[in-house]
Order: sequence, then structure tokens, then C-alpha cells
Amino acid sequence: MKPERGTQKQTEPAAGEAVAPLAADAKDPNLAAADAMLGVPKERIPAWYPEWARRLAELYFSGTTSAFVVSGNVFDPVAMETSKGRDYQPLAGFLAEELFGSWDLVFSYDLARGLRCVAGSNGKRLKDMIALANRKYGDISTIPRDPAAALNFLDKVVQKNLMAKAEDRLSIAIAIDHASYVVSRGEPGHLSSRIATNLVTLLNWATSPYLKRVNMAVVLVDPKHAAINERLTSNPHVAAIEVALPDEDLRRGFVEDQTQKLDLASFSDFDATQLADLTAGVSLADLETLIQSAREGGRRLDASLFRALKKRLIERQCEGFLEFIEPKWGLDMVVGHEAAKDRLREDASLLAKGRLETVPMGYLLCGPVGTGKSFLAQCATGTFGVPCVMLKNFRSKYVGETEGNLQKVLSVLRAMGPVVVIIDEADAMLGDRDQSGDSGTSSRVFAMIAAQMGDTQYRGKILWMLLTCRPDLLPIDLKRQGRAEVHIPLFYPAEQEELKKLFVVLAKKLGAELAPEDVPEIPHLGNLSGADVEGIVGRARRRALLAGADRITKEHLEATLAQFMPSTENLERQLQETAAIIECTDKQFLPPHVIERLKKVGGRAKLGERLTALVQLVGR
Repeated sequence: MKPERGTQKQTEPAAGEAVAPLAADAKDPNLAAADAMLGVPKERIPAWYPEWARRLAELYFSGTTSAFVVSGNVFDPVAMETSKGRDYQPLAGFLAEELFGSWDLVFSYDLARGLRCVAGSNGKRLKDMIALANRKYGDISTIPRDPAAALNFLDKVVQKNLMAKAEDRLSIAIAIDHASYVVSRGEPGHLSSRIATNLVTLLNWATSPYLKRVNMAVVLVDPKHAAINERLTSNPHVAAIEVALPDEDLRRGFVEDQTQKLDLASFSDFDATQLADLTAGVSLADLETLIQSAREGGRRLDASLFRALKKRLIERQCEGFLEFIEPKWGLDMVVGHEAAKDRLREDASLLAKGRLETVPMGYLLCGPVGTGKSFLAQCATGTFGVPCVMLKNFRSKYVGETEGNLQKVLSVLRAMGPVVVIIDEADAMLGDRDQSGDSGTSSRVFAMIAAQMGDTQYRGKILWMLLTCRPDLLPIDLKRQGRAEVHIPLFYPAEQEELKKLFVVLAKKLGAELAPEDVPEIPHLGNLSGADVEGIVGRARRRALLAGADRITKEHLEATLAQFMPSTENLERQLQETAAIIECTDKQFLPPHVIERLKKVGGRAKLGERLTALVQLVGR
């Protein structure tokens, strides 16, 4: 049996019930009977409803919740099954025409358009709504756009409807778009009186036991859940509903619908199934942009154009807080660090076989500056063969913006998987549970990151790579097993052959030609970082070009090495090396000279004492 449209409760409360005292509720047999009938079978909810809409409907039908905060991918069209086939409506239209399609009144409010009735594409229903609202509550077109005035009017509507007899009571839905501008986030005592009044009005509706027993619902819509006042979003009477980015099935159906009258093969190297598979993390709106850009731009949608468009769309989707990286090399390009490369290759093999349960949640790459942490992470991504993004600074000076930005990033990452997320300077980027001085923002950021990193349903789908030269400053919660599980320390080259090979590889990276036999014995062994070597090769190339040569010779390199002065051994480097040794989770990652050093000092416990002393000497 096809379910009815809308989510209207099937039972009307008895007359006078809404204003009955709470103490009498449990004793009133009529109320008990009504409560027993509030729940309805899930079969009444259409099977094609998106997950977020099903959850909203189920919570409403349960009789426990009438106030909802809908956030996330709210600007995407919603796929609807109609008698004429699949249709796509904005979320506001879906609410008015489908979820509340059989209700008497659906009010919508935002700062720009003020208060109005909405009925989707049904013009007759809209006229009937306006006439009913004007007859029952007065001319709504005269209500000022000011949020306080609109909410004051709606509060009177709510109270009048609750006080009405059962046969005169209306089913009323209230949708507030861009809700963060109506009840913005702020510290208690620092909110303006208008924002505070709006907040209290919405809290009164959300917590009212009477409103839950009648056909009334309040839906606040905003792309950033964290931007809405947390007094409202954290209230147990308010349900948080996240609209996720489209999954593969929805993307495939959307591509098929968008191209059903077009010859997709005439402008694309990819069919609908391939486009759906390759566009993980892309919204339907951006997917339409991708198709139309290729079709209208006159350039065929091949692999090169697709990568460029997807990179731009993903970065725009995250508002610039993620940088899409295309690795140029694999682990074969990395010199040294053999044990680390072996481990990463093994994990790449397991990932390719689909054995996600054996892949770590994340990695911690640590060691002194210049040891090639970023390069190793990007080369590992090239071997994994999955997309790679780098988390950029998402913090903002505005209240609630930082959390909202991070929430946006995490929702895209969840939709993109599998994906590698590189976080450079992780100790500074991720905050701390106990950090203070910023009204709790850093602790909330830390909690959001830690919760996502520890969510095992994303094992093998989101691979975290935390990079830092000071792992001792990274909160232990993020370094524990189940989050950044594998700790890989990196050190400066300590063998001549490894260092010579590094010169050749870095010359190739810079686009210069350097033969292995032209690399002389390298002085400063153990004191040259990868960055130092790259700098030396760059100077030698410059010397060669000035001499009119097209390649680096042994003479050019020897002359450059004779002039080069590496940074001296200092306490900061000692601190970074010591911290990296202590953080190591597998003895195989430690080179022989480091293991020997560890034995000489008396083990990790003694090295820990040395680290404490170094921190005190350095001062941080």
C-alpha cells in the first residue's frame, strides 16, 4: 500500500489537553490512549525518503520530538519520487511539498524574505494557506522581517492553536532558513537581547510537552550546525539532523537524469556509473556544474579535465579549508626509511585488497625539521592510490565559525572515502582538550577531530597522517591506539650511500641531471637534513647553469659542498630527535645508530628524563 504524503500525526488530542497541567497527564486515561497511538509503523514512511528525512519523520512520529535542527548539505536538491518519475526539489520545497505536504499551514521565515506561507509547486494549496492564515491570525504580509517580530507573531499562533478545541486545531509547521542569523552562537550573558529573546522563544517551543501532542513541528535549517546557538542545539528536546553528501547510488541516478536527453559519450570519457564512482565528496549541485562545464565549455571531459574540475569543486565545497593534492611520486622515490616504506607498502596492499579491518586508523610521522615527513606522506598516498587532501587553517575569529568550518570539512571527508588526510604541524593545528583562553573553541575542535579519528566505521576510508616535529606536544588522546596508531620517527641520513642516493633523487625532483658517480664523499654526515640536501643541489645546479653546463658535475657539487655551512647541533634538534624516539611504536622503525644510542642512555625511561630536561632548557 502506497503511504500517504506528508508526516501528519494520525491522532488528534482531546479537547483541552494542551493546557492540562502536567501533574494530571499521567492520570488522564484519554491522554494515555492518545500517547499510545502516537507511534506509527515505519512502513508509512516512503521507502525512497533520504535517510535524514526518514529519521526526522520517525522522531516526529514517536511523539518525543517536535523541534529539529537540519544542517549539512542543505543547499543540494532533494530527489523525490513522483507519479511522473524522479524529480528534484530544493530542501525548502521538499519540506513544504513532501514532509508537510498534507498539513494545513507551513510557515517559512528567513531574514531576507520575512514570514510567508509555502506550499512547494502547488499554487492552489498556497492560496488556500494564505487565506486560512489571514483569516485565523491576521494578515501575515504586514509582519516585519525582523526575527523578533516574526517569532513573536508565530508564538501567538502556537499558543492560539494549543488553546483551540481539537476540532478547530490546525496542523502547523514552522521552517526557519539560515537559522544561525536568528539564533547565532554566543556566550551566555554576551548575547544581544533580541538574540536571547529569539532563543528563549524557540526553547519554549522545543520543550513544551503540549506542542508535542499536537500536529506542530519546528525545523531550523542552516548549513553549519555549530553556528546555531548551542543552548538550542544541545537541548535534549531538539533533534540534530545532518543532511549528508550524496552517496554513489544517488549520484549515479542524478547523472542519468541530467543526461537522459543528451549523448553523454559525445562530451565525456566517463559513463554515468564511472562519474558516480569518481565523484565521491561532490554535491549534486557541483556534479551538475561538472557536467555542464564540460558540455558547454566545448572541452571533452577527459581524465585531465575531470581531475582539475573535481579538485576545484572539492576545495570549493570545503570553502578552501582542504587542499586537494595529486601525488607525483610513490614510495620508490623516497630514499632511506626502509622499514617505514615497507610498512606503508604493506598497508597499501591490504587497502587494495579491501581488508580495511587491518589498516590503521592513522599514522604519526615525527622527527626533526627537514627529515622529509611531508614528502613521505605524499609519496605514501601515491602508493595507496587514493585521493589525498591537506587540512588547511580552518580557524576563524568569529564565534562558532571555527567549529562550523571543521564540521563542513569532516562531512566532505566522510563522503570522499577512501581518502588520506595530511595534517602538517598537527600539534598546533588540532588544539587540546584542556586548552583555554579562546572560550573553549580549541577544546571543541579537539573533541570533534578526536571523535572522527576514533570512529572505526571509517577505518580504511579516512586515513589520517599527522605530521609534527614535536610529538610530545600532541595530545595523547590523538596518539593512542585506535586513532594515530602507527608512529613513524624519521631521522637525518647517517650512511654515505643513503646520503649520496638522496642527492641523486632530489636532483631529479628539481628537474636537474646528476649522475650517481658524480656525487663525492659527503661531509657533515648525520647533520644534513633532506631540506639541506635539496638546498645544496639547488645551489650546485645554479652554479652549473652560470658556467653554461646543462647538468650538475662532480666539480660543481664539490665546490658547493665546500661553501655550505649546515646548521649546528642545537638543543632544539636534540629535543625533536629525542621526542621522535620516545614516540616510536615499532622498534623496526629505528635505525641501528638510534638503537645504539637508546641502549647507551639506559632505555626509553632515561630518554624520557632527558626529554623533560631539554623541554625545560628550550623553554617550550
